[in-house]
Amino acid sequence: MVEIGKINTLDINRETENGVYLDGQELGEILMPQKFVTPEDKEAGQATVFIYTDSEDRLVATTETPIAMVGEFAMLKVVATTKFGAFMDWGLPKDLLVPFGEQKAPMEEGRSYLVYISLDRQTNRIIGSAKLDKHLDNTPPEYEVGDEENLIITDETELGYKAIVNKEHWGMLYKNQVYKPLSKGQKIKGYINKIREDEKIDLLLEKPGYEKVDAISEKILNELKENRGFMAVSDKSSPEMIKAMFGISKKNFKKAIGGLYRKRLISFESDGIRLVD
Repeated sequence: MVEIGKINTLDINRETENGVYLDGQELGEILMPQKFVTPEDKEAGQATVFIYTDSEDRLVATTETPIAMVGEFAMLKVVATTKFGAFMDWGLPKDLLVPFGEQKAPMEEGRSYLVYISLDRQTNRIIGSAKLDKHLDNTPPEYEVGDEENLIITDETELGYKAIVNKEHWGMLYKNQVYKPLSKGQKIKGYINKIREDEKIDLLLEKPGYEKVDAISEKILNELKENRGFMAVSDKSSPEMIKAMFGISKKNFKKAIGGLYRKRLISFESDGIRLVD
């Protein structure tokens, strides 16, 4: 099945002065303009392309890749506002339209917004939507505690940071468990900490439980190796210093170095910790 707004590999049906026409199956033939056609495509008899509509709503194929495709979220900049809505730069010659009905508040030229890329099935037009809620939490969360997932940071609240989990669900990173700066639209890895009874998801930036401590231990060992086996930091160092050096809490740091000491991988000195030869 050929998907509009995504990457497809299609057979070449015929060549004209304007380019090649690709077999779009149920969508009919799709033009790939001559400037995108390569000798390799002709030899292979097929091309890998992104499909969208041009300014006249005709399906067209390109080898250019947008910042985000249908079904994805992206932080995009508004390049113009018109009577039709806001147009955003998404990496293609034809800008992405966010209709007024898909804006949470009137968008302003020059500002960036987090939007969801969707397909209008009636017109085959690809549009953006800043109304993220309707594209999330449409299926029950089926995660396990400790699962690593892809996160997109959205908004900062009094509790912490809202995040999109794996392009499907809302989650929350609590401020007292975040030890590095986060920004809207940032894509990071995170971990499932808890699925509450109301199906809300609590998140962590570090693995929960023993796995988390092991990951921190590995980071400490790597830092020691890069610093000739010694670092002027210990369980008596300030939380601020530990956060600046490792991006973790003092509590997790103390657990990690305690485990390393019991394994005889490090020794404690009066002014820091040292790798054991």
